Formats: sequence, structure tokens, C-alpha cells
Amino acid sequence: MSNEGVPLELVGVRIELPSNTPIVLLRELGGDRYLPIWIGAGEATAIALALEGVEPQRPLTHDLLATIVSRLDAIVDRVVVTELRDGIYYADLVLTRDDSEILLSSRPSDAIALAARTDAPISVVPGVLDEAGVEIRDEEEEDAVARFRSFLDSVDPEDFDQTGHNHPG
Repeated sequence: MSNEGVPLELVGVRIELPSNTPIVLLRELGGDRYLPIWIGAGEATAIALALEGVEPQRPLTHDLLATIVSRLDAIVDRVVVTELRDGIYYADLVLTRDDSEILLSSRPSDAIALAARTDAPISVVPGVLDEAGVEIRDEEEEDAVARFRSFLDSVDPEDFDQTGHNHPG
């Protein structure tokens, strides 16, 4: 398992249409490739809350994990997306304690939710980015993605009924 990789920026959580499946979207720093990772609703909520700076009244699982790491005098050093096998992403969560590294295999969504709370850097093994990265090739496509992002950021759950269809008017 590699500990090095291409640095990524956590862009945010999006909903893939028409399946309404949450994804976490990561962007290659200094590049134009994006790495979309399909995640569960719970992890999507955890990442979105951290990015928005929302502190729940009681700690959620990833908040608790961040507190445990801190209380054990460790830090979340980095997250590395290490592999894509049979459509499943794998990641390493790297903690540092007393000048030694602790490498933990993790689901990328959990590791990213923790990284969002601790400002830990996220990276991806180059081969995974080469295989699964989506490149935005021109300004028109970039504008379309920006418009789509803007739409997703402006939509409230109340805008949709239980079947996921937009309410008229």
C-alpha cells in the first residue's frame, strides 16, 4: 500500500442524477481531473456537515472518532485513496503518534469524513486517478459542471417530493 499520491481537493458532496446517489467529488490539485466516489447517505451527510462547519449538538460518529484520535495524542496525518478494485475504492487512513505512523485500511468515505474534520490532506495513487479520473476538457464543459454544481447547491430537499420528482411551479 502506497502512502504517496496525487494531492486532491475535497470539492464537496453531490447527488448523481437520475439515481439520486450521493458522491463525494475530489479534484486533482493543479490539474483538471476529478475523482467521483459513490458513497452512502450517512457518510455524505457527515462530509457535508463538516464542510459547512456545522457542529451537531451531540457528536456524530466521525466527530467522535476525531476526538478519540486527539485524546490518544495522535493526529490524522493524511488519507490516501489506494485502489479501485471491482468498482470498489479502498483507502488508507494514516495517523501519526509519537513520531510513528499508524496505517489503517478504511473506506474512502469514512476517511474523507474524518479528513474534513481535521483538515488532513487527501491524495490518490496515480494509477487510480488515471483509471477513474474524469477530465474536464474545455471551458464549455467546465461551465456546464459549474452550472450543475450551482443548481445542486441551491436545491433544498423540500423542492422534491418523495419520489424525487421536482414539484411543479
